[in-house]
Amino acid sequence: MYIDQKGILRGNQDNREAAFFGVNYTVPFAYGYRSVKARNVDPQKAIDQDVYHFARLGLNAFRVHVWDTEISDSLGNLLENEHLRLFDYLVFKLKERNIRIMLTPIAFWGNGYPEKDEETPGFSRLYGKQKALVNEHAFKAQENFLKQLLHHVNPYTKLTYGNDPNIIGAEVNNEPQHSGPKARTTEYVNRMAAAIRATGWTKPVFYNISESPRYADAVAKANVDGFSFQWYPTGLVANRTLPGNYLPHVDRYHIPFDTIPEFKNKALMVYEFDAGDVMGSYMYPAMAKSFRAAGFQWATQFAYDPMATAYANTEYQTHYLNLAYTPSKAISLLIAGEVFRRVPLRKSFGTYPKDSVFQEFRVSYKQALSEMNTDRAFYYTNTTRTKPVNAAKLAKVAGVGSSPVVEYGGSGAYFLDRLEKGVWRLEVMPDAVPIRDPFAKASPNKEVTRIQWQTQAMRLSLPELGEAFSVSGLNEGNQYQTTAQGGSFKIQPGTYLLTRKGRGNWEGDRPFGNLRVKEFVAPQPESNQLMIAHEPLIEVTAGQPFILRAQVVSVSPEAKVSVHLNNQAAVYKSIALEKVGPHQYQALVPAELTSPGLITYRIMVQDGARQITFPGGYEGDPWAWDYYHQDTYQTLVAHPKGALSLFNATTDRSLHVFPNLWRGDERELTAAEKPGQLVLKLTAKELPVEKTMGFQHFIGDKLQGRESELAAFTKLVIRVRSGQPAPLPLKVTLIGQSAAAFSAQVTAGPEIQELEIPLTSLAPDSFMLLPRPYPGFHPFWFKASASEKFQLQQMEKLQVSLGQPLTGASANPPYSFEIEAVWLEKE
Repeated sequence: MYIDQKGILRGNQDNREAAFFGVNYTVPFAYGYRSVKARNVDPQKAIDQDVYHFARLGLNAFRVHVWDTEISDSLGNLLENEHLRLFDYLVFKLKERNIRIMLTPIAFWGNGYPEKDEETPGFSRLYGKQKALVNEHAFKAQENFLKQLLHHVNPYTKLTYGNDPNIIGAEVNNEPQHSGPKARTTEYVNRMAAAIRATGWTKPVFYNISESPRYADAVAKANVDGFSFQWYPTGLVANRTLPGNYLPHVDRYHIPFDTIPEFKNKALMVYEFDAGDVMGSYMYPAMAKSFRAAGFQWATQFAYDPMATAYANTEYQTHYLNLAYTPSKAISLLIAGEVFRRVPLRKSFGTYPKDSVFQEFRVSYKQALSEMNTDRAFYYTNTTRTKPVNAAKLAKVAGVGSSPVVEYGGSGAYFLDRLEKGVWRLEVMPDAVPIRDPFAKASPNKEVTRIQWQTQAMRLSLPELGEAFSVSGLNEGNQYQTTAQGGSFKIQPGTYLLTRKGRGNWEGDRPFGNLRVKEFVAPQPESNQLMIAHEPLIEVTAGQPFILRAQVVSVSPEAKVSVHLNNQAAVYKSIALEKVGPHQYQALVPAELTSPGLITYRIMVQDGARQITFPGGYEGDPWAWDYYHQDTYQTLVAHPKGALSLFNATTDRSLHVFPNLWRGDERELTAAEKPGQLVLKLTAKELPVEKTMGFQHFIGDKLQGRESELAAFTKLVIRVRSGQPAPLPLKVTLIGQSAAAFSAQVTAGPEIQELEIPLTSLAPDSFMLLPRPYPGFHPFWFKASASEKFQLQQMEKLQVSLGQPLTGASANPPYSFEIEAVWLEKE
């Protein structure tokens, strides 16, 4: 690889512009290593399995910061140990799959997270990140380490990293946080780059410019070939899944350094990115599009979960990605890789939602869907009605759910690859069923996704195969044989040869692309314990039936699932839940139960002789005289004229507050005058550069159960007061599913009062992107490209923020307001 005069990374053989898209992965080091060993899994075997899945997803890039603290001593001498050997083995296995590598030799990190750091021998433990960037002894240790590491010969490839053509570049270190004189920063970067090149290294050298933006000019002056960036547009470690549409957060990657003369004509890479705490399968392709518009040629997600531990998502709680356990997100990564390689550099497609469809791609928040649709390939992350561009020419299909090409009754991913005319390879992953919030506090003892190996129905509509074709097991131990009838057949997880009568012979384990036909990797179930995942509706409309949904796993096909309800008005009813999809059950709760008040209920499973009741998962006869468990779910039934709560300080905690007000004198919950009511008080001693403060709250779940009566609500009411002597302007904003925002301004006085806002007075506006995208130089305000009328049915977020202008006494810090509640009222 080389970088041309315009800063474009190109391949030496054909001079074509390069585009590399993939993942970070940590099994050779730190917790990644310890967690796999704790599961009694051979790390080498784990690497074999996971790298196969990288190739299966079409990835062509790998990067991870090497934990230097585990493979060096305090003087920077290289330690030839198990961690280095496993990294060498990983490099070798990636090379076999033609997955290119960006080497990041220095991490600065301790090796503990999420556990405590161990007492490692390396220089990073001695100096830490800050001293390592200013201390002369630390400089020498790092120079020594870089030279020894790059002279090291990989025992598997028989090459040094510099001589291995599969390693295409080096990023000096991971997320440097510079301090002190800028000249010292430039000196540091130059010395590290010189140490790398002193080993005979002729490949591009990159340095991080985004982690310390104040030192961007000092970094740009250094003798490097390119710059590295990161992107965490939804923040990190929310400790819960973030609901709502976050496509506005990834609409544009803003680079603020292009006015620095030395920044021009340098290659650009993204060393880490992810939409933290978001499970939606629509984010990665949108991020890839924005990366290309900004000029990036390398992007690697952080971090792919090892299959051995993905059942619990323990490695990096805020990230969750694995082909077996998060199939829709994994297929979205496959699609994102295609976006990254197909979309031209610097090409823009406008502002969301106008850019939801671009070239061969489509992303949809409402449908929880990403798609790629070309003559040769059709990929989708969830059930879709989109028809392939040309089914007769298809050579590749990958998806989850069903489409006009594949009808499938399972919830795992599947892949169809055309080997030759009339001969296809089918790969089917086991079902993956979410049973707990994967982004909540993690533990190896807490399973968050259940793997299920089940026989499922499949029907293919591929003109080349027709309706009658043979299905033959390929992977080890798979002896399954059948013939499709009308394109339909039963299938279990595994790999299969699909052959039209009289067509080719694919005996043996022949290669196709970077894969082999008999390969198959999938986890076994972690547990067979019966589980129900269910979220009660918060509130429903009186006199109207509603649908109750639950996800049920690890039950037999003959199991009976029912719900027993009590509306606290002497009406009791038991209703059967019907299976409506993979592990999905639902029941229609009749109107006779929805009198204003409270419905409590239990979900019961009869599976053979076993009876299990939820919530709680208690086994035993729930009607027995000595059955003492009283746990129930509950849903409120609103009064016909009742208000609809959007925010209540007493009960609502899942807020995104800006700026991050966590100190006791900045963010308080205090008692209101009303009994049982709390007040949220926010105080900013000074305003950040964004010149605002406030919070955002998801309300889609509150509207859901009362959807039929939303048209009757006419006004928004906020109970609030200024937290300072002077009146304070506040802006109240409702944000829709398609990112259209509507707001009105009110004035909060020093006394608590209820301020009414007619819904007809809400006007189109911009809104805050919360959580604040990281790095902090990214856009903070967003306004959708498409204008639309206000529809309460489309709203999903509430925002209360400081209004403008601030005049007189209200312009003086500190800025504070106290809010009890926000609700909707009818006339």
